[in-house]
Amino acid sequence: MQPKITLTLLLCILCRWGYGQVPFTFQELAVAPGTKAHFTVPITDGTIETFLPITIFHGTEVGPVQGLTAGVHGYEYGPILAGQRLIGTIDPTALRGTVILVQVASVGSFLGRSPYVSPLDEKNLNRVFPGSPEGTVTERIAYFLSTKVIPRCTHFVDAHSGDAPEDLADYSAYYQHDDLPEASQVGRDMARHMGYDRVVIFRTTDKDYMKPASPSTYCSAEAFKQGIPAVDIECGRLGLVEEKLVEKIVQGISSLMAHLGMTSGTPLPSAGTLFIAERTYLSSQYTGFFYPLKTSGEYVQEGMKLGYITDFFNQALTEIYAPATGIILYMLGTPPVNEGETLVSIGLVE
Repeated sequence: MQPKITLTLLLCILCRWGYGQVPFTFQELAVAPGTKAHFTVPITDGTIETFLPITIFHGTEVGPVQGLTAGVHGYEYGPILAGQRLIGTIDPTALRGTVILVQVASVGSFLGRSPYVSPLDEKNLNRVFPGSPEGTVTERIAYFLSTKVIPRCTHFVDAHSGDAPEDLADYSAYYQHDDLPEASQVGRDMARHMGYDRVVIFRTTDKDYMKPASPSTYCSAEAFKQGIPAVDIECGRLGLVEEKLVEKIVQGISSLMAHLGMTSGTPLPSAGTLFIAERTYLSSQYTGFFYPLKTSGEYVQEGMKLGYITDFFNQALTEIYAPATGIILYMLGTPPVNEGETLVSIGLVE
């Protein structure tokens, strides 16, 4: 008896003959070389329902598999809009390898206009990795990404911006661990070729979340823990949509793809990059109104006045001074402040 040729097998044979590349299977569907496919992946805990919008771009030649998540925090609009733009700019017929684009990882947070957490279950997606198949919807999203998306990737980028109260300086960042030298070096090269003047080093050798029995907590940390070179982007501030920063994210991803040999483009130059290995944080000792006198990206000297806090009757409570010399990477950019909240993060330049 002659064996039957299934449709998938026939597609593989035709694609090999035409391109030298086999289809990319995702959610039991085959994405042919030189094409893109949109997926709406349902996520539910049995009561609450949400979904993940994912696009696969499958190139005509074998190459890297680039994972990209946006909207892990749904109020961070810059990366989300950059992802929408990439849907139209990534050309699978001119692509070597595959791109897995998760356009909005936390749809509940995005549609609910909710900073940090999803209103569906009050969970912060970027604090629950690797998630759980039996958990809340946010934990199940993390589990799907940890088991169905991240393991398929050879390189991974998690794109963020400043949430509603966060005045952020734009930068790329990569994970470094003494026991993962190759993934660390590849991640460093990725971060250097995305067009950002500042590169933050996430040193993780002594971090609890890198221990085998500990949860990875963060989306990109989960990728790195699986041995995949991982990069973060922070580009945008205060939940705003700023065209130049949206475009900067698009250009950064395009530059990275060129660096990885996925496209024929030219990577952005990496000359003049400042590496930041340590960050100093200062938290508020009061609840009230914060008045910043500096903005993110500014270089400050230790002891320089950064702002002040008043009570609800406009009475001065304290003045805020720089705890170190370096670049302001983060500063609270809106008036409300609670005791214990981070007021400023200063990056110490290598």
